[in-house]
Amino acid sequence: MPDPTLLMAMTAMLLAIGAFAGVLAGLLGVGGGIILVPAFFYAFSTLGYGGPQLMQVCLATSLATIIVTSLRSVLAHHRKGAVDWDILRKWSPGIAIGAVLGVIVAAGLRSGTLQGIFGVLAFFVGIYMTFGSAKWRLGAVMPGGLRRAIMSPIVGFLSVLMGIGGGSFGVPLMSLHSVPIHRAVATAAGLGAAIAVPSVIGFLMVTVAPEGRPPFTLGAVNGPAFLITIAMTLITAPLGAKLAHAMDPKPLKRVFGVFLTLIALNMLRKALGY
Repeated sequence: MPDPTLLMAMTAMLLAIGAFAGVLAGLLGVGGGIILVPAFFYAFSTLGYGGPQLMQVCLATSLATIIVTSLRSVLAHHRKGAVDWDILRKWSPGIAIGAVLGVIVAAGLRSGTLQGIFGVLAFFVGIYMTFGSAKWRLGAVMPGGLRRAIMSPIVGFLSVLMGIGGGSFGVPLMSLHSVPIHRAVATAAGLGAAIAVPSVIGFLMVTVAPEGRPPFTLGAVNGPAFLITIAMTLITAPLGAKLAHAMDPKPLKRVFGVFLTLIALNMLRKALGY
């Protein structure tokens, strides 16, 4: 049985992480995974858990929370008629294939390597959030045919290596191809499920060495982190949404972009051993 004091400390940290992620999700429309992965890594490391597979636990647990939040979100958006089911139907199979490939690759990488990958990808996401413009366009319609067959697995693959849902890559992708932003956000919630469901099934089959995993971890998914985070995000996401209606979220999104860029650089620093 784990030390009760350690469990209390872990619970307190996870409550704070879940609350913060929920507010950000409601306020800025960003997926929780982009903040949950580094937050989980910091929390578990601070509590003394580590080893070469810690990042796998963080990625898998983040993706497990996305199953719940993305399904809840896409149903809410569907009731408002905001989901583009044609995009979702055509892009989900390729994204799911990429997600499975992501699990296979992630399962064979050490924690430091995954930190480096997360840091690089999060850096570019942060730069886009900071300097990106809603007026940027790559095309008038979403790619189809061969382009979709190539791009959709890449979205799923990279998302799993970051432990994120469909928002961080899906929303920019759709926005750059002239999908209205509200429709892009709603549809990206569905893409999150296409990423998270197959990847979590895969991560549940990954064996994590007992000495390096937090307590109550099944496969690579940590049970307490999953349950506490889901509970807190359900409570605090509506608060973030209310704040979004009370203030202009655009400058806040740029501030978060800078914050995310700093998180990414810190993750890269740790990956390089500094």
